[in-house]
Amino acid sequence: MKRIIKWSWNIVKFSVIFLFISFCDSAWAQTTTDPAIVGWAFLAASIATGLSAIAAGIAVAHVGAAAVGAISEKPEMAGKALIYVGLAEGIAIYGLIIAIMILGKI
Repeated sequence: MKRIIKWSWNIVKFSVIFLFISFCDSAWAQTTTDPAIVGWAFLAASIATGLSAIAAGIAVAHVGAAAVGAISEKPEMAGKALIYVGLAEGIAIYGLIIAIMILGKI
């Protein structure tokens, strides 16, 4: 049941990000200074960054706790644990890249 909830939550997050990016369709097509389009672009960029940062925080919390537990039992797992925590932190970087792409078009 938890696995289904996690997958559905991920689908909701990506749907919201896609929805706000699609509102900026005019900003993707051409550079503009229309205040409505610029406002939607800023909103889409902030939501993409904010949701990805929240998701990264949740992911790092779960992965970090599991990593500490694994390292306490097997100290030789420290390298692998750091890689997994780094992958979880990458979620925030993806959101930031999307925000930069959106703001680069206005």
